[in-house]
Amino acid sequence: MPSDKKEARPSSRGGRARTPAFVKNLRGVKNWKEAGAWLDWRSIEDIECITPDQAGIARGKMMPSKKFTSNTSLALPSAVFMTTISGGYPEDGNGFSYPEDDGDLKLLPDLGTLSEVPWETDPTAQVICDLVHQDGRDVEFTPRNLLKKVLRAYADKGLKPVVAPEIEFYLVRKNPDPDYPLTPPVGRSGRPIGGGAGYSIAGVNEFDELIDDIYHFSEAQGLEIDTLIHEEGAGQLEINLRHGHPVELADQVFMFKRTIREAALKHETYATFMAKPMQGQPGSAMHIHQSLIHVKSGRNLFTNEDGSESAEFLHFIGGMQKHVPNALVMFAPYVNSYRRLTQAASAPVNNKWGYDNRTTAFRVPRSDPAARRVENRIPSSDANPYLALAASLACGLIGLNKKIKPDAPILTTANEDEIDLPRGLLEAVDLFEADEDLRAVLGDSFVATYAAIKRAEFETFMEVISPWEREFLLLNV
Repeated sequence: MPSDKKEARPSSRGGRARTPAFVKNLRGVKNWKEAGAWLDWRSIEDIECITPDQAGIARGKMMPSKKFTSNTSLALPSAVFMTTISGGYPEDGNGFSYPEDDGDLKLLPDLGTLSEVPWETDPTAQVICDLVHQDGRDVEFTPRNLLKKVLRAYADKGLKPVVAPEIEFYLVRKNPDPDYPLTPPVGRSGRPIGGGAGYSIAGVNEFDELIDDIYHFSEAQGLEIDTLIHEEGAGQLEINLRHGHPVELADQVFMFKRTIREAALKHETYATFMAKPMQGQPGSAMHIHQSLIHVKSGRNLFTNEDGSESAEFLHFIGGMQKHVPNALVMFAPYVNSYRRLTQAASAPVNNKWGYDNRTTAFRVPRSDPAARRVENRIPSSDANPYLALAASLACGLIGLNKKIKPDAPILTTANEDEIDLPRGLLEAVDLFEADEDLRAVLGDSFVATYAAIKRAEFETFMEVISPWEREFLLLNV
C-alpha cells in the first residue's frame, strides 16, 4: 500500500479545533459523564446499541442519544442469540433446550467502545454492549462474554494474551440474485479485476476511492489499520490490525466488517467475508497472531531470559495441535467454510507447525525473541472474531495446563499429506461436542447452544438443490 495511505487522515465529518483527548480514540470514554460530553460535542442525535450474535452480526436497538444517557434499561430476547444465519431456530436435543421463560437479556453498554457511525447522514453513534441476565450474571453463551471468560482463565494464571488478526475479503460486483455466481468488480481502469495480483500496488489502486473511504470511516471510529494489501484472488484484499487486547481486537474486527461493507456499498460494490465466494479463486482467511505476556514481569512468556524458546511456547503449540481440529467449527462455521479447507485452495488442511512455513496450520513468523508469537492460519474470514479468538486461545490454554508437547516442526510443504481436519460441518460439530477439555474451558451452555445452531444451519443447507446436482445428476442418474 502506498505510504501516504498509512498517514493519519482527517475525519470524513471534518476536523474541529481542540477536541478533548477522550474523544479521539475508540476506548477513550470511561464513564457516563464523559459519554454525555462525547455525544454533545459531536451533536449526536441517535445511538446504535449493538452486540454480536453467534454469527457476528450486529444485533441491538437504536434510540435518541438523550434517552441513552438517561440510564434507560435495554434488553433483547435471549432467542436472538440462538438464531441460525438464515433466521431459523434449532430444535431441542443433544443437551440444548430453550429457557422455559425465554426471558429478556439486559444490554450493558461498554462505554469505551463509543464511536461515530461515519456513513450515516445524520450524526449517529454506536456502542458495543455486553449481555447479562436480569440478576446481573453474565450470559455465558454469547460471543463477547465467552471471549472474556477465556481471558479470565488466563488472568488466573497471571497471563495476558496479545493478538493481531489479519482479515481477508473480496470485493465483488453487486449480485442481487443469489442463483448467479459472484463475479469480480470493475476497477477504475474500467476492466474486471483479474487474479494473481498478490501484493500488487496497482491492484490496490484500482479501488483507490473505496479504500480512501475505508480509511476515513475507520479513523472516525478510532479503528487502527496497520497495513492493507491486495491478495491473490481477483478483487481480494487483506487488512492487518495492530496487536493488542483480544476483546479490543475482536471489537475492531466486528466493526471493520460493518465499515468495509458500508464503504463498498457506497461505491456500488459488495464486500464479502465468505470463506470461498468464487469458484476457482482462493479462499479468505482470518489469520490470528498470538503471544502471551506475564503480567508481573511484563515479558513474553514464549521466550526465556536468554532469548530461547520457552517450554510454555511449545506447550501452547501442542495444545493447538491437539485441540484446534476439535474446535474447527468455531473457525470454519458454515458449509461454505469447508470449500476453502481443501488441498487445492492454498489453505492449511493440517495441524502441523513450522518456522515461517505458510503451508502449516500454525506458523511461527520470523521475529526478535521478544516478539515471538504463533500464527493460527486455519480460521476463515467468515468466523465470528470473538469466537475464533476464544477458541484459539482456549486450545493454547489447554496445552499450557496439560503441558502438551507438540510434534517436531515441519521444514517442508505440509499440505501434500492426508487432510488432518474435519471435512464437513457435521463432523466438526461432533468433534467439538466430544472434546471434554474444550467444554471445560468454554462451558456446557455455549457448547450446546452453538452445536445446535450449526446442526440447524446444516439442515437448512440440505434443503437447497445446487447447480452441481442439476448439471451432473439431472440427466445421468
